[in-house]
Amino acid sequence: MGYMYILICSDASYYTGSTKYLSKRVKKHQSGQGANYTKKYRAL
Repeated sequence: MGYMYILICSDASYYTGSTKYLSKRVKKHQSGQGANYTKKYRAL
């Protein structure tokens, strides 16, 4: 099973993604190790 997710970023934009491991992926985005977009505009 997988998950679709939407994050709010520091510039008030939204980032969407999908993963099998939701909590692990969200932590990567928040720490700046996720996608290029969330490296620039951190997920809140």
